[in-house]
Amino acid sequence: MRSILFAALLASCCAATAAPTILVYGDSLSAAYGIPQSAGWVALLGERLKQRNSNYTVVNASISGETSAGGAARIAKTLASSKPAIVVVELGANDGLRGLPITQMKANLSTIVQASKREGARVVLVGMQLPPNYGVPYVNQFRAAFGEVARDERVAFVPFLLEGLDKREQFQADALHPTAAAQPVLLENVWKKLAAMVVLPSK
Repeated sequence: MRSILFAALLASCCAATAAPTILVYGDSLSAAYGIPQSAGWVALLGERLKQRNSNYTVVNASISGETSAGGAARIAKTLASSKPAIVVVELGANDGLRGLPITQMKANLSTIVQASKREGARVVLVGMQLPPNYGVPYVNQFRAAFGEVARDERVAFVPFLLEGLDKREQFQADALHPTAAAQPVLLENVWKKLAAMVVLPSK
């Protein structure tokens, strides 16, 4: 009987002290497309947390080419396996590049955010922008969509993941994906909102 009680107590203790998880749920911009995984902004986030003696685990569930619909379809399974305390949602760029309906993208992003919140996770929604050649009405509606979802769902919002990248040499040959050298800029853009959610050990 004592051994059973001890095992239950140990399991409870371990569950209480388990390292919280930050889930990054995005597309190629978060999947370190075209550069070493260790150079991507998500890996840099993990390194920053380690340097600050944080016990957070960073799980990168980003997939190159992912759309908001694909993200919405797999969010339940991903949440069940990672059980995150914080979810960083970085999806929608591929919807825009394909000219997909913005109303559907908003619905998909809302589905992802709501699912995350139901599991008790705090959410950071990361916005994206399109080049002007997609047409002014679509570009403006696309940019506004992310802020509208963040407002309606009352979650933290990063207006533009690539804010501050204004030089051609900061992008790879495809002119879409940032280079390894530019990844710290992406990290700082996300960190501005994420920092307030991360509980770091007191000095």
